[in-house]
Amino acid sequence: MDERSFDIGLPRDLLLGLQGGGMAGLDARARAILREIVEQYVATGDPIGSRTLSERLTPSLSPATIRNVMAELTQAGLLFSPHVSAGRLPTEKGVRLFVDGLLQFGALGEDDRETISRRLEIRGRSMQDMLTEASSMLSGLSQAAGLVLAPKSDAALKHVEFVALGPGRVLVILVGSDGQVENRVIETPPGLPPSSLVEAGNYLNARLAGQTLMSLRERVAEEMAANRNELDHLAASVVESGLAEWDASHGTLFMRGQGNLLADITEIERLNTIQMLFERLETQETMLRLLQLAESSDGVRIYIGAESGLFGMSGVSMVVAPARNEAQRIVGAIGVIGPTRLNYGRIVPVVDYTARVIGRLLG
Repeated sequence: MDERSFDIGLPRDLLLGLQGGGMAGLDARARAILREIVEQYVATGDPIGSRTLSERLTPSLSPATIRNVMAELTQAGLLFSPHVSAGRLPTEKGVRLFVDGLLQFGALGEDDRETISRRLEIRGRSMQDMLTEASSMLSGLSQAAGLVLAPKSDAALKHVEFVALGPGRVLVILVGSDGQVENRVIETPPGLPPSSLVEAGNYLNARLAGQTLMSLRERVAEEMAANRNELDHLAASVVESGLAEWDASHGTLFMRGQGNLLADITEIERLNTIQMLFERLETQETMLRLLQLAESSDGVRIYIGAESGLFGMSGVSMVVAPARNEAQRIVGAIGVIGPTRLNYGRIVPVVDYTARVIGRLLG
């Protein structure tokens, strides 16, 4: 990967609120101590005390000097003590300051680039399989949850099919001329005969030539309003339900690795928070917001805690980047969601390169 600078989302109001004017207000000792505490937190999640810091810092500082600096950082809202006698952990504000001013982003090695490109090779696979693989790969590399959001395609349609799944449930399969395949499950009237599904599919496929989803929906709505659709009542309800399902969608979200967010969680309150996160991620409103976050950035953005406006919760971070095609049009969003102690130095270059690969493929 070529050397790149990353747009990591500097929250100006947050930095202005720090004592001493943010990073400029920290001397070399305070920066070294903050860096060591955050790096220890990212690596283990454990607090670190002044004696351990004294042994790790170069040049070495006395435990007493370190305690004084840690007290100042705590007063500035950058550190906190989880227990009375324990060491210190960074606050979300401390992690943000570390990410913005102290973190070094390494270049992605040739082996990593080849691995990512190989795993996202689309030959012999549907676009849906490739995007699912991308989210699984991001999860594996980050040990968090990997996200890939593909917005609605505006390509012409190639085929529509309705497949019965059971009483009252039908799978709608939509194939685009660009090779993208999307699936939705819709609710149907009880006792729907198989012939109605065949009739609904034949009706739509007879009208697909050169039509995008939007233009097909408009044509079908016009025919139904004029009672010119030649469909029985049940088949017409299938057509309307199938098209309405896509009308409500802002895209398809592929997410893998949710279990990583549940690792080492023992508190019921924390578990409930993560479960609420899963529920929010499945909403169309959240998918639209993810695209908006990607569109507002030229590169990778890091959101810590409630900064993204998506979840309104602490303890969670998100790294997201837009996927752009050759014309620089956004065709998706790539991201990772995990605990605040994500390995940002490793994840940011991975998300950046993956977004560029996905952009070329979706483009």
